[in-house]
Amino acid sequence: MRKPPPHPPPPPNRRKAAKPRPRAGFGPRPGDLEAFNALGTTDDARLEAWVEQQLHPSTIDDSAVEARLVAAGLTTLQKSREQLWQDHHIDAGNDYTVRYQPIYQTQRAAYIRAVYSRRQLTEVLADFWHNHFNIYAPDYWIGPLWVHYDRDVIRPHLLGNFRTMLEAVAKSFPMLHYLDLFVNTVVGPNENFARELFELHTLGAENYLGVREPEDVPQDAQKNPIAYVDSDVYEATRAFTGWTVDFELAAFRYSAPDHDRFRKEVLSHPLKQDQAPLKDGHDVLDLVAHHPGTARHIARKLARRLISDDPPTRVVEEAAQVFLANTTAPDQLLQVTRSILLSPEFRNTWGQKVKRPFEFTAGILRSLGADLSFAFNHEPSDYFVWLAGQCGQPLFQWLTPDGYPDIAEKWLGTNAIVGGWRTVNWLVNLKNWWSGKYILFDPIAAMPAGVRSPIEIVDFWILRLLGRPLPEAARLEAIDFMARGRDPEMKLPGFSDDIVRERVHGLLGLILMAPENLMR
Repeated sequence: MRKPPPHPPPPPNRRKAAKPRPRAGFGPRPGDLEAFNALGTTDDARLEAWVEQQLHPSTIDDSAVEARLVAAGLTTLQKSREQLWQDHHIDAGNDYTVRYQPIYQTQRAAYIRAVYSRRQLTEVLADFWHNHFNIYAPDYWIGPLWVHYDRDVIRPHLLGNFRTMLEAVAKSFPMLHYLDLFVNTVVGPNENFARELFELHTLGAENYLGVREPEDVPQDAQKNPIAYVDSDVYEATRAFTGWTVDFELAAFRYSAPDHDRFRKEVLSHPLKQDQAPLKDGHDVLDLVAHHPGTARHIARKLARRLISDDPPTRVVEEAAQVFLANTTAPDQLLQVTRSILLSPEFRNTWGQKVKRPFEFTAGILRSLGADLSFAFNHEPSDYFVWLAGQCGQPLFQWLTPDGYPDIAEKWLGTNAIVGGWRTVNWLVNLKNWWSGKYILFDPIAAMPAGVRSPIEIVDFWILRLLGRPLPEAARLEAIDFMARGRDPEMKLPGFSDDIVRERVHGLLGLILMAPENLMR
C-alpha cells in the first residue's frame, strides 16, 4: 500500500480559529468555525468580536434553545420558588421522583444549553460558578428548589458583580441549608458556612495562615491583613448568627434573638456591637469580597478553567487588578472574564486542559451535529444522560463544597476514559434495529458526495470533528483503519455495503476518543 499523502492544510485561518472556541465553549458545531472566521479579517479581530458577542448574551438570539426546553417538557423551569416548594416538597412528601424532579430537569436543561445554545460562554460560566459555589443537589430539603438555585441565584450573576452574587448565594435557601448557616445561633454557633466562605468562596485556602493571632498577620500597603486566620472564621461565624430560613416559604429569614449582638473583629476590622439587623453579616461579605486575596483566588480559578491547570501568573495578576478596580461595578465579572479571554496567553495556549466529562460528552454531540431531545422517557436521551453520568461527573452531585476538580489528573483515570469511550461508541452506532436507520446522526449522509476514498473520508472527519489536524502518525493509523489493506486513494465501494458503513462509524469513534479530543 502506498504511503498516503500528508494531511491537507486546513482552510485559511481554520487552525487558529479553532483554538479559542473549545476553551470558551463546549466545542464547535458544524458551521461554527466558518461563522467565527467571518467575524473579522485577522485572528485577533475575530476573537475580540466573538468574545464581545459572548459577553453580552442578551444580544444573541437563543430562541431555538428556548423552544427545545419547552419541547423537552421541562415544566419545572418556569415555576417560582414558592411553587417549587409547594409542588416538590409539601405536596411531594417522600415521593422522591417528584421531589427531585427540579434536579433532573435542570440537568437536562444544562445539557440542552451546552449542546445547542449559541451563548456558549454563558454555559461555561454557569458550570464554573456552580462548581465554585458547589451544593450537593440531591438533598431532601435542597432538591425541590434546584431550579431556583440555578435560575435565580447562579445564572443572573455570571457576568455581574461578585459581591452581589456572594450575598445572593449566602441568602439562598439551598446554601443556608447545605452549609448549616440556618442553625448558626448565639447559643449554638456553627462555623461551616463561615469556614467555606473564606476557604472556598473568597480568599481561598492559599490565603489561610492557620491559628496565628490576628495581630501577627502581615499587612499590605493599605494596612489590611494579607490573609485570614482561624480567629477571622470564628468572628465571622458570630457575625452570621441569626441568618436562617423560613421553612414555610423556603426563603431567607433573619432572627434577631439568635444573633450575637456584641463587638466582633474580622480581618482586623472592628464590627461595633448592636449594629442594625444583618449589618454584621453584610460587613463581612464586603470585607471578603473586596480583599486582594479574593481577587487573586477568583482570577486564578477562572484562568485555570479557561487556560491551563497552572495558569500564567501574569494573567492572574492582571485579572485580579481588574477585579479590584471594579469591586462596585455591575459588570465586574464581565470585565474580569474579558481580561482573561483577550490575554495573549489565552490566544496562544492549547492542550493544557483535559475536558471534564460534562464538557466532553456535550462536545461530542456538538461536533457530530446530533439531534437529541433530552426529553424524559425518550430512550436515547435517558440512556445518554445515564452514560454521561457514568463518566464520573453527574451534574450537581459532588458531595463536598469544593466542587468537581478542574485539573487533568482527576479526569485521566479509568472511569472517565472508559465511560467516555462507551458514550462515543454508543452515539456513533445508535440506530433503530427494525428500520436500520440511525437515530441521532448518519455520518454517510453528512459527508459530501465527492468524499469517498479512505484518505478523503479520514481528512474530512478529522477537521469536521476536531477543527484541526491530528498528528500525522495518528492520521495514518486512521487511514489504515479505514482502508483495510486497500489503496487509501481508491474510492470505496458503495456505502450501502454494511462493512464500509460500520468502518465509517468506527472511524468516528477513533477520532472522538483521540487524545487531541480529550484536550482543550
